Amino acid sequence: MDGKTYTADENSKSISAFGSFVKDAFNSVTSGGSRYHIWMGSLTFLMLVAAFAYSVQLREGLSVTGMSDHVSWGLYISNFTFLVGVAAAAVMLVLPAYVLKDVDFKGAVLIGEGLAVAALVMCLSFVVVDLGGPARMWHLIPFIGLFNWPQSMLAWDVIVLNGYLVINITIPAYILWKHYKGERPNPKIYLPGVFLSVFWAVGIHMVTAFLYAGLPSRPFWNSSLLGPRFLASAFAAGPALIILILGIIRRHTEYDIKTETLNKIALIVTVAAQINLIMLGSEIFKEFYAPTEHSASAIYLFFGLEGQNSLVPWIWTGILLNVFATAALTLHRYRKDIRLLNWACALLFLGIWIEKGMGLIVPGFIPGQWGEIVEYFPSWVEIAVTVGVWAFGAFVFTILVKVAVPIELGKVRFTKD
Repeated sequence: MDGKTYTADENSKSISAFGSFVKDAFNSVTSGGSRYHIWMGSLTFLMLVAAFAYSVQLREGLSVTGMSDHVSWGLYISNFTFLVGVAAAAVMLVLPAYVLKDVDFKGAVLIGEGLAVAALVMCLSFVVVDLGGPARMWHLIPFIGLFNWPQSMLAWDVIVLNGYLVINITIPAYILWKHYKGERPNPKIYLPGVFLSVFWAVGIHMVTAFLYAGLPSRPFWNSSLLGPRFLASAFAAGPALIILILGIIRRHTEYDIKTETLNKIALIVTVAAQINLIMLGSEIFKEFYAPTEHSASAIYLFFGLEGQNSLVPWIWTGILLNVFATAALTLHRYRKDIRLLNWACALLFLGIWIEKGMGLIVPGFIPGQWGEIVEYFPSWVEIAVTVGVWAFGAFVFTILVKVAVPIELGKVRFTKD
């Protein structure tokens, strides 16, 4: 790629460096204090429980879940939708670090891209478990399965998600590889991918929003604001999680995360959270100022319908968490306090998870096409599998951080013989 002609000796050194990299990465991942091993052991236990629950689902079918012919998307797709936003949030670090050349973001950008990789892995995992079995995945493979591209928005979603995953793996991998060898990464190689990732991050969320908004039989999702709301909630929840993660890394490692970096990310979270609430208010006004028969899903969600109201406490809890967290972040003196900032980010993350997950997906199916109201309650299988997928994402992210941090600190380098 850089126009050089490599000799056999140079190729041999590259192979040797790669072998050394794999060995050093393995040593980094398997070493650590008692807290680290307890953390990884706990995640492994949750994944094993999820594997057992998933084996039940494979054996018995999706009938062991709370989903039905009336509500065919539940906890799995709710988490998928939310995590697409978490994955897209990496662009809020990439844009100022590489495009605007803000040095305060340099130390956080690799962590953000690692989080994007973990989030995308979880997204794809939730799609697999929602299919009912991995044997059906071949339908999602272009030119092999029943892909229906370019007519199908689901096909577009498969393309953009996998493309974004490739981008967020290759760019950090190249940078870490160069740093591991003690070399300076070539901007001509990675910057095109960086610029592409900025547009691609917006694309993955807009395409996912179009996937819902393009279903004319589900009026709850037929809103021109759905795409912008997806982006606003993504750029609030994702960076909020990044702030929490960066705080943990700063406390337990020598990795330099400046307070200025956290303050700038907090400002991004604040503005995005404010816009998200404004759009939510606009949607509520549209549904309830002059309600029609198409407002039934929103009435069910916010107030209950015909005595069925299982989601009412959830959505109001989510909204209250959003309002409280956004108000705290808006006040400058609270946002500057790291402890209060962490609490506000945690509450905002949880609030948006409720609002954008169960509060968005399930009401779209209620009432059904013939007016019947069939409520959805996730089964223990769904809950166990969902917790296991989140544990899997945390496991992947922890591994990525354990490999990247020592290299970025200069503690792990390729030693030439």
